[in-house]
Amino acid sequence: MNKLAIAGGLPVRDAAQNPWPKWPVWDQAEETGLLQVLSSGVWSYNGPKEVEFNQAYADFIGSKYCISAANGTVTLQLALEACGIGLGDEVIVPGLTWQATAAAVLDVNARPVFADVDRRTWCIDPQDVRAKISPATKAIIPVHLYGCMADMDSILAIAKEHALFVIEDCAHKHGGEWKEQKAGAIGDIGSFSFQLSKLLTAGEGGALTTSSAELWEKLDALRNCGRRPEQGGEEQDKGAGVYDDDGNFIQSGNYRLTDFQAALLLEGLRRLPQQNALREENAAYMNSLLQQIPGVEPMFHDARETQKVFFNYSFRYNSAEFDGLPADTFRRALMAELGCHIESCYEPLNDCSLYRPHTKPARHKLSEDYWRQIDPDTARLPVCEKVFKEQAVCFHHLVLMADKSGMEQIAQAIGKIRTNVAELILQPEVV
Repeated sequence: MNKLAIAGGLPVRDAAQNPWPKWPVWDQAEETGLLQVLSSGVWSYNGPKEVEFNQAYADFIGSKYCISAANGTVTLQLALEACGIGLGDEVIVPGLTWQATAAAVLDVNARPVFADVDRRTWCIDPQDVRAKISPATKAIIPVHLYGCMADMDSILAIAKEHALFVIEDCAHKHGGEWKEQKAGAIGDIGSFSFQLSKLLTAGEGGALTTSSAELWEKLDALRNCGRRPEQGGEEQDKGAGVYDDDGNFIQSGNYRLTDFQAALLLEGLRRLPQQNALREENAAYMNSLLQQIPGVEPMFHDARETQKVFFNYSFRYNSAEFDGLPADTFRRALMAELGCHIESCYEPLNDCSLYRPHTKPARHKLSEDYWRQIDPDTARLPVCEKVFKEQAVCFHHLVLMADKSGMEQIAQAIGKIRTNVAELILQPEVV
């Protein structure tokens, strides 16, 4: 067991013989639900499964309303539109997030302004948010990233002080709670993704949650070609639109979910609390193990986070405790020991290969001034950059659905690399 697997030794976990849990999880219940939709002939457009899911998810989140939509990218865009945000407006987003958080702001012709993140949680830093506010700021999008939640007390206080909307990006936080209030029910609007890797999935899909009747009506119209939402169980005239703040009809497109997806989501939602509890238990155990190993530091969880939910399991790596071994080499050595995918965090948006607004001049070059403002290269995000390049180690949440021996193997593999780090430092050709 001494020789590292990346150098030809035996791995800590033989994933071929002892595979990690699979994702997504499904059984006969999903099959039955899909066949029910198939035979009903109502495959989309406010089908019975979608209506049932919207109510069930609103109840789960603790919001008055839930609106299902095509994916978690358009939900952000629709949220911004419902808040009346557009050209000339600024929206503050964390510099460490999936590129869609900022791209949605571009798609309504507003300007995303990047704030740096808290080094302990990788979530948006309220102090930098405050520093980035200008007269043009209209909203903040805090992202609850990986296993952590943004400091919602501070974000809400800043938003109240400056009369800003708060749109929670909850793509990683289905069921997480801040002071016993679920993510998605804390700000003005919550935006969720149901993409394949997410804790609640239908392959693709998304949802918006809100307790504002005014925002709900706009959101539901925006995802449904501008049509008026259902009232009392019956949709109003399918040709009738919803008025905007200026008394005009809302123009929009089709961002609806199918009833097949809703059938999958209903069954996934029934499993979600138990799955979240298992992941939380294993994450706590993993944290206790990693705290005993110099050079790896579990993520910080605020005491106000009353329900922890883990989209991925992440920790901070300190190369100084591994004789200067680069984080990328450490991650590759760890993958070889465990037989599962391990990566850094998202690329910071000021240098993200997938966030390139200047590749779309026909769409985003509204003016020379706007073109300059949306250049990501002008942003400075020192904490984001350090986390991505030097510290982040991220596992898919499926590892947290294994038994406790799996958590012990992860800690064992880290310890093995630390013990044999000279093998990687002196013989870099092995990697």
